[in-house]
Amino acid sequence: MPMQIAPVCAAIDIGSNTIRVVVARCRPMDLDILATDEALVRISESVNTNGKISAEKRDQTIAILQKFKALAEEYSADPILAVATEAIRRASNKDEFLSSIRAKTGLVVHTIAGDAEAMLTFYGATCELAHESCVPARVAIMDLGGGSMELVLAKHLRVTWHTSLAIGSGWIHDRYLLSDPPTSEDVAAAQSFLQTYFHGLRIKRFPPLLIATGGSANSLLVLTQRAFGLSPERKMLTRDDLIRCEGLLYAFPTHDIAQRYQLESKRVRILRAGVLIICALLDRFRLHELHISPQGIREGILLAYARFGEHWLHIDQQSIRSTKPAAVDTPETFAQAGQRIIWERAQKMRTWHREVLKNEDIEVVHKMRVASRRLRVALDAYTSICDRKALKKVYRSVKKTANVLGETRDTDVMIANLQAHLAYMPEAEAQAGISWLQDRFSIYRQQQQKRLESHLQNFDEGRVKQQLADCFAEERRWDGKS
Repeated sequence: MPMQIAPVCAAIDIGSNTIRVVVARCRPMDLDILATDEALVRISESVNTNGKISAEKRDQTIAILQKFKALAEEYSADPILAVATEAIRRASNKDEFLSSIRAKTGLVVHTIAGDAEAMLTFYGATCELAHESCVPARVAIMDLGGGSMELVLAKHLRVTWHTSLAIGSGWIHDRYLLSDPPTSEDVAAAQSFLQTYFHGLRIKRFPPLLIATGGSANSLLVLTQRAFGLSPERKMLTRDDLIRCEGLLYAFPTHDIAQRYQLESKRVRILRAGVLIICALLDRFRLHELHISPQGIREGILLAYARFGEHWLHIDQQSIRSTKPAAVDTPETFAQAGQRIIWERAQKMRTWHREVLKNEDIEVVHKMRVASRRLRVALDAYTSICDRKALKKVYRSVKKTANVLGETRDTDVMIANLQAHLAYMPEAEAQAGISWLQDRFSIYRQQQQKRLESHLQNFDEGRVKQQLADCFAEERRWDGKS
């Protein structure tokens, strides 16, 4: 009986940063890649700005999809499967956007949820592992996109846990890294945010092998190869490799790096955020290296179609049903982690409340100010699990408190600096001038203390506690209970 020729199919992924296509002969366990292409559009740029996909981004997307459809048709691909991910999920005009695509290209684009995105990515990224003999029992897959990051844990290539985090390289760039190159203050703010964010991932035993897919991971590999002479055969980056990339990306303007290493300028800007996210994740779980896979969600779509046919979109339920996560390896849900961290940081800020009112140690003002900053970072990190109106109220209250604490702390720092200078002033006139300034600042400090005490005495802890509780009205949605 003659061997049946595997059908040719195509998969298109409309991501937050990049639109990609892959055409392949598809079998349930492997793919024969015939053609690939990609274009960096950055749909998330307009969504992050005003919540909508702009007309310019829409038209760029349609033009690219027409090109990709023509490529698929050159190979007689049927069907052409298309999905859209995080940025499109968040866009207020997504229905209009998808209707325009269908009208202009004939393509039906499925907006998939984060869980399905994670599972499809796992299928694609682990396709080659199934044919290798020396694979660790436990592996993790990370797909770092522009608007979200999918994380999957597996044992013996069977999924035990997965999540989709509303964080991506485009989002970090647009929120923190707009300077070219970014300032050290901007980088520090982004790193503080990421440290808080990943602290919420309470995974007791993170797998020893982390495989990354997505544009940022693969572009960092290319940059390392071109900038530092990494062998093209090596598909792994060490922590030191990433630190060198980080130094390069933050040392020079975008245009210089793009021109020197033959990268798109848009890609270079996104890489600055990508390397911060990857390094933060490695630090969180004390990993020393990252393996890179060129395959991801598109290949996963094709494998899912080859295995499940028209039911490929139900990959999440079909895959999870056959696996039971061990209790010791099951981390908190994203919403549970967010709620716990926010409550912990609110409580930490509250512990310094009475100490500041005592006015016995100026350092407690600094400690409460730091605690308020950390609470704001936590609220920032977990915006997606919070009720927006409630979040605005509590954020405004915490920010006002932080500002009053900051003014008081700044005065303390100035007084301490004047005191330090006084010891090195040999001339009596200079000492007199410094002493006069000290006196003026001391009077001002007393006024600041009264203002601070007034603010803290009027600070209604019960109201803030209720506002925090109101923030978690949407938690059930993140736990899959809605």
